[in-house]
Amino acid sequence: MNPNPFDLSGRTALVSGSSGGLGAHFAQVLAAAGAHVILAARRMEQLEEQATIISNAGGSCSTVALDVASADSIAAIEAQLDKVDILVNNAGVVRESAALDHSEADWDAVIDTNLKGMFLLAQAAAKAMRTSGRQGSIINIASVLGLRQAAGVLSYAVSKAGAIQLTKTLALELARFGIRVNALAPGYLDTELNGEFWQSEGGKAMIKRIPQRRLGQLEDLNGPLLLLASDASAYMTGSVITIDGGHTVSTL
Repeated sequence: MNPNPFDLSGRTALVSGSSGGLGAHFAQVLAAAGAHVILAARRMEQLEEQATIISNAGGSCSTVALDVASADSIAAIEAQLDKVDILVNNAGVVRESAALDHSEADWDAVIDTNLKGMFLLAQAAAKAMRTSGRQGSIINIASVLGLRQAAGVLSYAVSKAGAIQLTKTLALELARFGIRVNALAPGYLDTELNGEFWQSEGGKAMIKRIPQRRLGQLEDLNGPLLLLASDASAYMTGSVITIDGGHTVSTL
């Protein structure tokens, strides 16, 4: 028996949207666990920067240009997908505005990347896994906003609710091939991009509504990610793991 159930040595993971933010963090965590990580995103310069960080830490990685909203772009990396055991479907965008001001272009940009792109990449990876006979793991990155509501992020919330249903339906259909499909639904996280907001009065008020009375840290996602990526979750599929300090079970 492997003494470390989260050891990913000998496996290949592809992380979409890994040029920064959550995707870059996920890539570092998987590489530290022993996986060869394929960093995939549109911004190649930033991808190379992330690859250097992983390599300097002793990890194994490579980079590939990818626009998940484009079927042609996904088809162009077919040779890479043939090697993938773990897919972290992370690429995503957000457009903030009131629902009545939300433009068709904003809606399309978010849904095309966050939902259509998630489906297209999961489908392509699953086909490659089925053909090779690999019992892979697909991890879709959803959000608590797919489970709860917040004003000003209509298309994002809809896309993440769709991601959860996509996860469950793919899990049902792909189980017969030994392919597991699960989702992570992070809550509010303390990152460089939103740090200023959390220091504002509005941000502090939101934190008070989280039962744990704190924001999540990127490191809070490490355990759930490694659980779903590894054989430790061999009997899990169709699961949605919330990492939100109890936000989704808080009182109204």
